[in-house]
Amino acid sequence: MNHVGHMLVKASSVSLTEQLVQLIASRIQSHLLSPGSKLPSVRQCAQQHQLSPSTVVAAYDRLQAQGWIEARKNRGFFVREMLKSEATSGLGIHNQLLNGDNSVITRHHQAPLNAGALVRGMFHRISDKPQPGMGVLPSTWLDNTFLASSVRYVMTKGVASFSYEYGEPHGDMGLRRALSGKLQQHQIHAEADQIITTIGATHALDIVSRTLLRAGDAVMVEEPGWAIEYARLASMGMKILPVPRGPMGPDLEIMKQYCEQHHPKLFVSLSVLHNPTGYCLTPSSAHSLLTIAREKQFYIVEDDTYSPLANEHATRLCALDALQQTIYVGGFAKILAPNWRVGFLASPAHLTERFLETKMLSTLTTP
Repeated sequence: MNHVGHMLVKASSVSLTEQLVQLIASRIQSHLLSPGSKLPSVRQCAQQHQLSPSTVVAAYDRLQAQGWIEARKNRGFFVREMLKSEATSGLGIHNQLLNGDNSVITRHHQAPLNAGALVRGMFHRISDKPQPGMGVLPSTWLDNTFLASSVRYVMTKGVASFSYEYGEPHGDMGLRRALSGKLQQHQIHAEADQIITTIGATHALDIVSRTLLRAGDAVMVEEPGWAIEYARLASMGMKILPVPRGPMGPDLEIMKQYCEQHHPKLFVSLSVLHNPTGYCLTPSSAHSLLTIAREKQFYIVEDDTYSPLANEHATRLCALDALQQTIYVGGFAKILAPNWRVGFLASPAHLTERFLETKMLSTLTTP
């Protein structure tokens, strides 16, 4: 067992968790910890550095997410064996793209090697400053009387109707009608029957992919993009095809080449306020993208998570396409209350029942 002892500074501006991550990562990089070597257990590491076990757990989670170490069931944590491609180009997974002359080039994008560890790491604060990696607004921005007064209003009508039953599988009709009206403001025409409420936008994305895809299918995703979405699709056995995202929108030439070679079934996109670039899709790019989707017969999932923060006239694929080749996903966790998982999807009418069946296999509750 290798000892990773080193003096950590509690008064430092860098959190103890991050200090431990940097220490172990630097020792792996300098080969002081060799591939396959076992790290101290959480309890042993905590004793060595006079830390709390939770701090060590947070550090080990982060190291797993970054690909430095791996957990082996009932055995502990070990330094991960690095693939040659990772050693030469940094941690991450790689995908092949086609050049204009049909030669193969390789692109790399950072995807978590341990998605669970990455998600757990989001919940470990590294300082008292805002944590944008959590994907939510600072709590002080959301602190108002709206939720409390709304809850009191609903409770006065009695709790039996929504607490003692599972609820309508599609979702509460009143909410779906309100969502239909909200989408109309974005020029997206969706009847209440085309809308299904979900336990957050991530649940909606999962419903779509589980309904339309099978293991081995090709899926186009924007690069850079949401690393957890890459990992989620990869865990389902999908072939991930990264599409570079620029100021105007996705690289359409790359998409055309993918369609010729891999026949993708789906493209997942953030048209408005793309994360992390902040770009919005231009009307000309949107028109060209929809033309490709109709010609090559793949669906586009438009994740409009940041809708409340965007210009109301921003270009949305679902508005131009009228929900024919597109599926709209949205939610309210970012601006309402992160722990109240209220999301929804609006789909082409012929897909709604299929999506509903998948939803009922994953949860019987409705927000």
